[in-house]
Order: sequence, then C-alpha cells, then structure tokens
Amino acid sequence: MRILRDAAAMQRQALKWLRAGTRIGFVPTMGYLHEGHISLVHEARRRVGASGVVVLSIYVNPTQFGPKEDFTKYPRDFRRDCRLCREAGVDVVFTPSDASMYPGRDTGDYSTYVVEERLTQGMEGVSRPTHFRGVTTIVAKLFHCVLPEVAVFGAKDWQQAAVVSRMTRDLNFPVRIVVAETRRETDGLAMSSRNRYLDPEQRRQATVLSEVIGLARLEVGRSKRPVPVERLRQRLAALVATRPAARLDYIEFFHPETLQPVERVGTGTHLAMAVFFGATRLIDNGRL
Repeated sequence: MRILRDAAAMQRQALKWLRAGTRIGFVPTMGYLHEGHISLVHEARRRVGASGVVVLSIYVNPTQFGPKEDFTKYPRDFRRDCRLCREAGVDVVFTPSDASMYPGRDTGDYSTYVVEERLTQGMEGVSRPTHFRGVTTIVAKLFHCVLPEVAVFGAKDWQQAAVVSRMTRDLNFPVRIVVAETRRETDGLAMSSRNRYLDPEQRRQATVLSEVIGLARLEVGRSKRPVPVERLRQRLAALVATRPAARLDYIEFFHPETLQPVERVGTGTHLAMAVFFGATRLIDNGRL
C-alpha cells in the first residue's frame, strides 16, 4: 500500500493508471475509520475488480466546518487508519495537506468554490450554512486528483450523497456515484467517527435515532393513508424528548432523490434527522 501526500503526485499516478487501462475506485473519508468506511472499500473493490485499484483519501476538510464546529477536535488516528486500509486491501491512501488542496488559502489568496444551489437548501444546509460549499468543493478537487471511474459514499450522509450525485451530473464528471448502505452497531446506532465523543450515558441514549426511524416506519405502515407531516414529526419528537441527553435539531421528510419536502408521509418517503447529545451532533436517515 502506498501513501501519497501531494495532490499533483496523486493526479500523476492516476493518469498513469488510466493510460494503462486500470480502473480506479475511490472512497473519500475524513479518517478515523470504522467498519462502515471499510465496507465502502469492499464495495469499491467489487466495482473495479481485482485488477483495478482502490484509493481511499483521508483529509479533514477545513472548508466544510463552520467557525464553531469541531474541526480542530475531529478525531484523527492516521497510523490506525493505515493499518485498517492495509487489511482491507486499499492500494493507495491519499492524505493531502491543506496547502496542497487549498493553495494560498492561509494567506487569503484562495477564491474558487463549487456551489450546488438546490439540494443544499434544507436540513444540513440550514443547520450548517457553509457546509455543503466545502463538501462540493473538496469532492470536486478530489475527483480531479484521483480521476476515479467509481466513487463510493455512505448512505448515512444521505443529503451529502444526493448533493455529490447532482454535482457530478451537472458538471459532467465521468464518475459513477455509488451510495452504499449505512452500517450500524448491534444496538442500531449508525457507525460514525463522531460516536467517540459520546460519554457512556449519551451513547446509550443515542440509539433513539434508529428508534425514531423504526417508529416512523411503524406509523406509516399501519396507516391506511399517508400521514400528515406535522402529526408524525410531533410523534417522533416526543420519542426523542424521552432521552434527557438528547436535543432535537430537525426531523424532515422528503423525496429521496429530489430532497423536496412532502406534506404527507407514505411508503417510500425518506426521513432524515439531526440530534445533539451534549455537544455532539449526530445524523441519521432512512426510507419509510
């Protein structure tokens, strides 16, 4: 397994692979890997085959964090991440510096960003107004460096995956976006690098996120007609409120592809939510 730390070096290597007819699979991450990330590696390998290469990037992207968010505290363990990558069969770990990805930004001389203007307007786009500009910019830059045929994202960040898919389509990137199933702990909590922030009691209460999805499916499944949004939202918010450590940010219901909000919730509607446990903000989602 190779480790590349420079954007230009990564791009040169990717061009060599393409000239040789080698297929490239890509898994972008911010590191502190868990089984969910490794499942994305396996999916990328499945897509490009044994003769292809799988690149995993580790980069905590500063432009997708707000000024009061956890950029400096975001968990990092590069040595452990590399061990997991070797065990999973990753061919290249791409871990660029800020200077390599955003030349001139530290002196105020960086001014180009990628902006998606429709799918980013709700949910995370409201709670984290500058977040998606950073996401689309860094993903576009990573695509230019890695030049993948296929890129694999996790379904836990459903809105992010939809935004990246739209950007890829609108800007004609020759990349196939694959959204892989959310991996969960045995008690239902979606795997996330931020789970490590939770103290034992917060961790116990955090299972309410998956319980909300289960209750929503139950309510929709037993109703003969689509359920009014506000009635269902109040029912689910009441469940969140039974956990003393939890503070609800949002619960939204929408079309899974367009992300357009719905007035009534039926089978096939998608639900997404964000909940604080102390200072830790977790997200989850599911198809109803």
